[in-house]
Amino acid sequence: MKIAVLAFPGVQMLDLAGPLDVFHEGARQAGQPDAYQFEIIATSPGVLTAANGMRILPDATLETSSADIDTLLVAGGPRLSLLEQDETIREWLARQARTVRRIGSVCSGAMMLAHAGLLDGRTATTHWNATARLARMFPGVRVEPDRIFVKDGNLYTSAGVTAGLDLALALVEEDFGRVVALRVARELVMFLKRPGGQSQFSAHLAAQTAERNAIREVQGWVVENLAGNLSVEALAAQAGMSTRNFSRIFKQECQVTPADFVEGARIDAARRLLEGSRHPLKRVAALTGFGDPNNLRRAFLRRLGVSPADYRRRFRSAA
Repeated sequence: MKIAVLAFPGVQMLDLAGPLDVFHEGARQAGQPDAYQFEIIATSPGVLTAANGMRILPDATLETSSADIDTLLVAGGPRLSLLEQDETIREWLARQARTVRRIGSVCSGAMMLAHAGLLDGRTATTHWNATARLARMFPGVRVEPDRIFVKDGNLYTSAGVTAGLDLALALVEEDFGRVVALRVARELVMFLKRPGGQSQFSAHLAAQTAERNAIREVQGWVVENLAGNLSVEALAAQAGMSTRNFSRIFKQECQVTPADFVEGARIDAARRLLEGSRHPLKRVAALTGFGDPNNLRRAFLRRLGVSPADYRRRFRSAA
């Protein structure tokens, strides 16, 4: 099976190398080391320089790419937006979509699929920081902002960077079955099925997005006082604002309500305790401001789709 990845100048290296390593390990664990052949396709001849400065010698260009591609993935990267309007790339992707068995994207690569018309009427995801842009620019796409990856027929899209590994592992499972996929997950020390969605990774990143110093200071104070009173009234008092004005400005600056931010920060802290400590759930709930295990469990199920106990079991079994 020919696995091809379309790469660009400034490609995110892990978008490219991560999935290929998962496929390679899948073939090895299946006892069929030659089951996959790989092809890196560039938009123009010559050496590619990745976002991290590493140099890549592609196997082919759009004009010389193989005719027997089974699975085509489009990598992402911080400079990908410079090529989104390239008609040659868009037409090439549209042609490939008619002949390959599977087509998909890693991270912001979904934007290229969208510009090629391949996401119209389909369900898709991308990096959490680009989902709003994808939905705004392409209203015909059903954007799932909190999914690690999405399968819609033979179309596959994944969230930010490391989610490409999750996507590749799911494709390995399709090709060789669950037992092989589990072996790959164990060998690469990753989840067979990662619990929760990508929003679990962005709560602290969101704390850096507020432009106003007063809001940033409140966000930092929240993270340092998770077990305290974090009502909107208390946060407004900390910021020296009225409750109504604080709520309005916080939502404007952070794109979430104060209550949503607080719960996300508490879940982040609870995740770290579940991953790195042996505290009972009652203690985890107390330390992170949930009060009791029932509140902690409800928040985990609502936000991550998994219970705290199950989250801890999955992490430890993967480790």
